[in-house]
Amino acid sequence: AQLIQEIEKKNNIIITVISVALVIFLIIIIINLVIRHKNAIINLQELITDLNLENTTAIQTIEDNKKVILQYKNRIISVKGNCDSDVDQMVLQFPIIAPLIIMEIKNRNIYFTHGDIFNSNHLPPMNKNDILVHGHTHVVRKEVHPDHIYLNPGSISLPKENCYHGYMLLDEDCFYYYDENHQIKDVYKID
Repeated sequence: AQLIQEIEKKNNIIITVISVALVIFLIIIIINLVIRHKNAIINLQELITDLNLENTTAIQTIEDNKKVILQYKNRIISVKGNCDSDVDQMVLQFPIIAPLIIMEIKNRNIYFTHGDIFNSNHLPPMNKNDILVHGHTHVVRKEVHPDHIYLNPGSISLPKENCYHGYMLLDEDCFYYYDENHQIKDVYKID
């Protein structure tokens, strides 16, 4: 019985490490990054094919995650999360410390932030109809307000308020909400 408990404990640790590594990968690569089709940064279908998202078991170890992350390090746009630190930045080969990143698509500013500082209740300086994208609450949102649009991918690892496990990708002018099975759940098109 003790041997079985030790084996189960080791299996749980291995599963936890794989889950944490996959979550870190998805958070860094997918939730907090922007994928642009134009300017040859990366195409959505390329990402799904390259990362073999249809079969997430292909990314099983932290080393696999490192290889993938390093392969795309020049294409990653990431914002600082509430658990990221300067020490994390020292070991990574792409920037993660920016608290806010602003991009323009179709003459609209898109503000990417974690959500612990700037969020839908505490907006950064924005123009009417600009888009605020943040996580932090772990709750999927797509809200059109009179003065801004608020999008939240939710969480791949710890969704709250009965949301699905999910992430978001930006491809050209559409935000795609995906569930953990990589099925599109919703879309927001930038007009």
